[in-house]
Amino acid sequence: MEGKEEDVRVGANKFPERQPIGTSAQSDKDYKEPPPAPLFEPGELSSWSFWRAGIAEFIATFLFLYITVLTVMGVKRAPNMCASVGIQGIAWAFGGMIFALVYCTAGISGGHINPAVTFGLFLARKLSLTRAVFYMIMQCLGAICGAGVVKGFQPTPYETLGGGANTVAPGYSKGSGLGAEIIGTFVLVYTVFSATDAKRSARDSHVPILAPLPIGFAVFLVHLATIPITGTGINPARSLGAAIIYNKDHSWDNHWIFWVGPFIGAALAALYHTIVIRAIPFKSKN
Repeated sequence: MEGKEEDVRVGANKFPERQPIGTSAQSDKDYKEPPPAPLFEPGELSSWSFWRAGIAEFIATFLFLYITVLTVMGVKRAPNMCASVGIQGIAWAFGGMIFALVYCTAGISGGHINPAVTFGLFLARKLSLTRAVFYMIMQCLGAICGAGVVKGFQPTPYETLGGGANTVAPGYSKGSGLGAEIIGTFVLVYTVFSATDAKRSARDSHVPILAPLPIGFAVFLVHLATIPITGTGINPARSLGAAIIYNKDHSWDNHWIFWVGPFIGAALAALYHTIVIRAIPFKSKN
């Protein structure tokens, strides 16, 4: 390739570069943009892989809520932070479970485990509306069952320790809570897009194997930053499951924040990745 210039014809960058980096390092000859998923795909409903993927999302979200809610309760039960895993431990529980569950389910359902992730991928036309709605329903049901099992095992502590329900912490406004949820979900969904980028996967064989690691780490870091503000939602199914099973007035007061914030953050991440990072609308169609 010495002496040969590759023309980057994306967006405003029309200058040649001798050593392209990132996704521009791959020419159109060895990669083709996958076609967008159809809005409706009726044939999916008769496919076992469709139902299997939904079951995988249900089980993954069930396990996610079970482990993380128990961790939150364990921290609140301790006489002080030093006697428990503390906020860092909670963050590791959320991030570690996402790492493990994405690794286990990525080859079956894509390992979404979060309606906000599903929504972002749907906006980017990575899956059909039929599959997106099905995933969200199964994720919410799994979250409700996961929190329900925790309450079944420890009914009294569950009621007295808050059940892992998300609320805006005293001293923070609703706007602050909403902003924390938007930015936190943006970080997560942007990481999902980058870690699962089909062009990177085609160029670097190790990318699909490593994908769960940055996704789990993003969840860990967001929890470190936003647990003091909202308890960290960034996952509407997680917030809904805990709120339904705990079912106290204050757990519903600002519940809308944990849906609106993540969905806005996911939409912004999808737009950023599609328009700015991948510049798909600017690519010439041959």
